[in-house]
Amino acid sequence: MVTQEFEQRTRQLIDSLKGICAAYGLGNDGNEFKIITQVFLYKFLNDKFTYEAKKIRPELGQALTWEKAMAALTIDELDMLQLQMGPDTARLKPEHFLAHLFGRQNAPEFAKLFDDTLQDIAYTNNDIFAVKTDGGEKIRLFDRVSEFIADPSKRDNFCRALINKLVEFSFERIFTQKYDFYAALFEYLIKDYNSNSGGKYAEYYTPHSVAKIMAAILVPEQVRGKIKNVSCYDPSAGSGTLLMNIAHAIGEQRCSIYSQDISQKSSSLLRLNLILNNLVHSIPNVIQGNTMLHPYHREEGKTLKKFDYIVSNPPFKMDFSDFRNELDSKEHRERFFAGVPNTPKQAVGKMAIYQLFLQHIIHSLKPGGKAAVVVPTGFTSAQSGIDKGIRQHLVDNRMLAGVVAMPSNIFATTGTNVSILFIDATNKENVVLIDASGLGTKVKDGKNQKTLLSDAEEDRIIATFNSKQAEEDFAVVVSYADIAAKDYSLSAGQYFEVKIEYSELTPVQFTAEMRGFSERLNKLFDESTGLKADINKQLAGLRYE
Repeated sequence: MVTQEFEQRTRQLIDSLKGICAAYGLGNDGNEFKIITQVFLYKFLNDKFTYEAKKIRPELGQALTWEKAMAALTIDELDMLQLQMGPDTARLKPEHFLAHLFGRQNAPEFAKLFDDTLQDIAYTNNDIFAVKTDGGEKIRLFDRVSEFIADPSKRDNFCRALINKLVEFSFERIFTQKYDFYAALFEYLIKDYNSNSGGKYAEYYTPHSVAKIMAAILVPEQVRGKIKNVSCYDPSAGSGTLLMNIAHAIGEQRCSIYSQDISQKSSSLLRLNLILNNLVHSIPNVIQGNTMLHPYHREEGKTLKKFDYIVSNPPFKMDFSDFRNELDSKEHRERFFAGVPNTPKQAVGKMAIYQLFLQHIIHSLKPGGKAAVVVPTGFTSAQSGIDKGIRQHLVDNRMLAGVVAMPSNIFATTGTNVSILFIDATNKENVVLIDASGLGTKVKDGKNQKTLLSDAEEDRIIATFNSKQAEEDFAVVVSYADIAAKDYSLSAGQYFEVKIEYSELTPVQFTAEMRGFSERLNKLFDESTGLKADINKQLAGLRYE
């Protein structure tokens, strides 16, 4: 009950911040998401510091005004307090606290004070919280928020409105909650900003059902709590839904997250997601850049880094024509073992960039690594080309765990049918193929139709896959030889047993059935004869005018 109530209050806070932006002319503005997410993060970091400080020094929580008690600490005491805090807690000074800004909101040039405070927090915590680009630049935690307001005369009031809204709210009571709680908040926070309207670098929010299935198959229940010191990678991370799910399954402190994404916006949202989910230690591994052209993560010998787990929902049709020729070179040839797809001169939407990501993922796996990748369902049965070459590589090298064909419209924003491809370099035996296309309930999602899986349906897919159990018209377990014999098809339907049902008939029943067939057939013949005469009559009556 407390969690539900708090989630509702948090949503109200987010809506209020959006309302302030709208009142100052920034509703649906390209910079609105920066303001909302950064102000939300500033409040979160404040409250996380408060929560940790009161745990370490209970007298702070017992003080009439804890901020004053905090400000009264000596420099040595404050340094010791911060040393005792975990790495997930931002280093803050007394002048960084929200209460300090609230008390000075009537000061002249308040917007400058607000921006300077955020900048100092970003600078103080730059080594931990900055996202890097593939060129080595660091993207700091905060922008100068007030400067998104074009009219300088309105900036002070804008920042005062934000501060007054933040001071009414506190995260402190909820810091004991785990990932599932923050996932719902994060999705609500970014729901208007993770654009899926298409374009060159369209971003899609991966449904939680897909993320849950991927994590539960890669990290089954029986091994949870036993895995440690592993690396998890997503080369097209977006805002991090897949990475959060697998980190939650393994344990946030048992794994390190690595990512790369071409979108600066997505990389900033991923950073926020990592902070919300006790994965701050992985922020230095978040890279904003072009994974295909400039893969960032490398070993000391400069070869591409290999990972224990890889999850990805790569773009299916992104335009890469401006750098396609650079990929078809000696430098990249080992990585793209099945080839680089052509970029058509027309119909840019048909560019199969997922083929590049899929080969990159296979190349980036450790010898015993596992991966789960969302692919268009057409990939599983393509008769030739790069798709078939990739499947053949997986089968011939015995590194395939299976495929789950998902229901149509599992992504509300794209009509492409998708499947989840599971790669496992340790699986040398049978492969599981599941056809879950018949599951789910169709619902309206705005102007689009979406398919929702129930918890029971998700659990059915997971249990069937992990137990390697065949189920009529739903799942088959096949050998690598079986797949090779079917021209490397990974479509479950091609392996389902075709059953012919026979009915026992007596001689009398058989004669009656045949008589009925003959009578119906003779009737159709008579109709066709009459129709033929009719047509000839009509044709004979036609005259040229």
